[in-house]
Amino acid sequence: MSGPRKQVLVFRELPPDQLTRLQQVHDVTVANPRVPPQKTAFETALPGAHGLIGSSYRVDAPLLARAPRLEAISSISAGVDNYDLAALRARGIVLCHTPGVLTETTADTIFALIMASSRRLVELANLVREGRWTDNIGEDLFGWDVHGKTLGIVGFGRIGQAVAQRGALGFGMPVLYHSRRPVVVPELGGRAKHVPLRTLLGQADIVAVTLPLTDETRGLMGEREFASMKPGAIFVNGARGAIVQEEALLHALDRGTLRAAGLDVFATEPLPADSPLRIHPKVTCLPHIGSATHETRHAMAELATTNLLKALAGEAPPCVYPNDA
Repeated sequence: MSGPRKQVLVFRELPPDQLTRLQQVHDVTVANPRVPPQKTAFETALPGAHGLIGSSYRVDAPLLARAPRLEAISSISAGVDNYDLAALRARGIVLCHTPGVLTETTADTIFALIMASSRRLVELANLVREGRWTDNIGEDLFGWDVHGKTLGIVGFGRIGQAVAQRGALGFGMPVLYHSRRPVVVPELGGRAKHVPLRTLLGQADIVAVTLPLTDETRGLMGEREFASMKPGAIFVNGARGAIVQEEALLHALDRGTLRAAGLDVFATEPLPADSPLRIHPKVTCLPHIGSATHETRHAMAELATTNLLKALAGEAPPCVYPNDA
């Protein structure tokens, strides 16, 4: 990966070893535009930047217009909904991302939400923490079994398949999934069935969303979809918040259509203090931690760094969007 030194703008902090990899080859500016003191440095570096690397920041057409020399962006994420794909295509800018390395960790998080929502783990842990556990709990605080229940997965890519394996192989759960086309997963041994979305919603005891956010999936889960769900079902979203119409979800919870919801993602993040989801008694909320383990976040940063170094050297990066396997 030898060649002329180029200008790289790091807009989300990297682990020191990965930052060193970049600095050995290119001239690097680290400036997080979400941090007010660093925003000016970010704006100053944009016009000269050949490469960007970071995550969780909107890169749209106006921003790209201020970066005329930009050749490649390496996102430390699997999802690419923060990027203006049409503007990138028009400019011929390479977009890389980090699928695969976060699959198992994100599936762990989603299944943890399934367990927590069904067994009311956060609610009951707070009972103990707050000193309100003074006797054996009664039926009003019982949870519900996960093993043997029907698991419905909306979206059946890497993460959806990993969630299905946890449910089918670990908890004996029949699995229904909805995707554009049937998917063969040898590890599941035929334990997952491809069905229309309406069928899945009507039959699943637990519905987990693992879709990417696109124009087609934005707002997918609305009033009609929640009304179609099996009475007493549990809804879990570990994908992107904008896939769910949050008012419709709240109505379904308040009407009793849904028993509970587990959410790692929200339409606005961080979740606003006045959001009714934050304190709803039937909702378990997490602060978007799907891939947030030390091991996985480092693996994502390492892959993103490799992607950018390859792209700026004119070589094929391991994970270009949308052409990776």
